[in-house]
Amino acid sequence: MRKVVILSGAGISAESGIKTFRDSDGLWENHDVTEVASPEGWRRNRELVLEFYNQRRRQLHEVQPNDAHKLLAELEKYFEVQIITQNIDDLHERAGSSNVLHLHGELFKSCSCNNKRLIYEQKGDIKIGDKAEDGAQLRPFIVWFGEDVPMMTEAMKITKEADIFLVIGTSLQVYPAAGLLQDIKDDCLLIVINPDDSMSYGKRAVVIKETATKGMKLLFDKLVNMA
Repeated sequence: MRKVVILSGAGISAESGIKTFRDSDGLWENHDVTEVASPEGWRRNRELVLEFYNQRRRQLHEVQPNDAHKLLAELEKYFEVQIITQNIDDLHERAGSSNVLHLHGELFKSCSCNNKRLIYEQKGDIKIGDKAEDGAQLRPFIVWFGEDVPMMTEAMKITKEADIFLVIGTSLQVYPAAGLLQDIKDDCLLIVINPDDSMSYGKRAVVIKETATKGMKLLFDKLVNMA
């Protein structure tokens, strides 16, 4: 069975109603990203950071996977499928995808601010005073700017095994995730779904200049025929 590896980003979740990481003015929900997505921001104002992610978590309860998520899950009937996502939501899992690697953490998890290996399910709010088993304050299980991306090594390994590598919902502006394209095999088929026609992915890429949902509807039967 051929292996399809999917790199997904904010664009696929945006179609379910989740705001993308940065608006055109460089802000996220009216906050400078360094206020709410960096170790420095956490040290300055823990309450602000916790409330910011509490709001994101509440919103995640209210949205549903879209057709793009569902079609990616459907591919598992025809291929060995691995999703590498830059998104912190669980929409891939809710759509039925069984192999999802989250590069930047997960909104429905928390961890000790002193030990990121102490991880907990977190469907509700995190409050000041909520402690991990080591006595440290709980924080969102999110990779912030300036922090290591521990899942990159595994993501690189998965990427090197791909027969088909599909990029969807990301303009590949965020590193180190964008560097995964350098790890695909020479004979790997590279497909990109992105409505932004200002991006260049090299001559080898098959580019579908559509949104995630429309692009997947156009691509799905073609992929199945390759199985």
